[in-house]
Amino acid sequence: MKKIVIITGGNKGLGLGLANEYHKNGYRVISISRTKNDKLYFEEQYQCDLSKTDTIENTMIEIFSHFDKNNTTHITLINNAGDLGTVNTIENLAPININYTINVNLTAPLILSSTFIKLTKNWNCKKQIFNISSGAAINPYESWSLYCSSKAGIDMMTKVISKEQKDLKNGISIVSIYPGIVDTDMQTKVRNTPKENFKSVQRFIDFHKHGELLSPKDVANKIYHLDVTGELKNGQILDIRNV
Repeated sequence: MKKIVIITGGNKGLGLGLANEYHKNGYRVISISRTKNDKLYFEEQYQCDLSKTDTIENTMIEIFSHFDKNNTTHITLINNAGDLGTVNTIENLAPININYTINVNLTAPLILSSTFIKLTKNWNCKKQIFNISSGAAINPYESWSLYCSSKAGIDMMTKVISKEQKDLKNGISIVSIYPGIVDTDMQTKVRNTPKENFKSVQRFIDFHKHGELLSPKDVANKIYHLDVTGELKNGQILDIRNV
C-alpha cells in the first residue's frame, strides 16, 4: 500500500528537508518546483512556475494520472513554496511584484488545495493538506506587506477549508504550520536587505549571528513526527516552536 506526499518547492530549503524526511519513512515523494534538481533521485519532480497560475491545475491532473487510489493509504499535499517578495514599503512596490508574490504565496496554494480536494473526493484513505505559514501572518513587519498579507490569507484559507471538510465523510484534514525561523535562502535575502528598505534587518542578522536559525532537517523531522503521532488536528494553526 502506498503513502504519497506532494510538496511544492520540494527541491531546496524546508521543502527538501520534508522530502527527505517523508522519503526515508517510506513515502512516495512528488515535488512541484519552478526548476528541477537531477541529483534528487528519490523525488518525482514536476516543473511548474507557481506564479503562472493557469498551469497549476493541469500539473496536478498530470500528477494524479500516475496514482492508484485503490492502492493508497495516505496522501498529503504540503503547500510549502513561498517567496518573501520585494522588501520595501508598499508605495515602493511595483504592481508586477505584488502580483507575482501573491500568486506564489496565496493564489497557488488556493488552486492546489482546490484541485487536490476535487481529485481525491472519492479516495477512501487518509487525506491531508499542510500549509507552511509563518508567524508573519499575525505579526506585522514593516516592508513585508506582501508576505504578511499572503500568510494571513493562508491561515484564513485553512480555517475555511477545515469547516467545509469537517462534516464530510472521509473529508480532508487541513492545518497551518509556523515553522519558525528556518535557515533557508529566504533568510539570506532578509539579511541582505538594505536597512533603508527594512528597519528590522539587524534583528535577523543577529538571529544568524547567534545561531538561532533552525535547520530544515530538524523542522522537517518535527513536522513529520507531529503528523504520524496524530497531533495535527483539522483547522489547527500551529507554531512548532510551542510543541
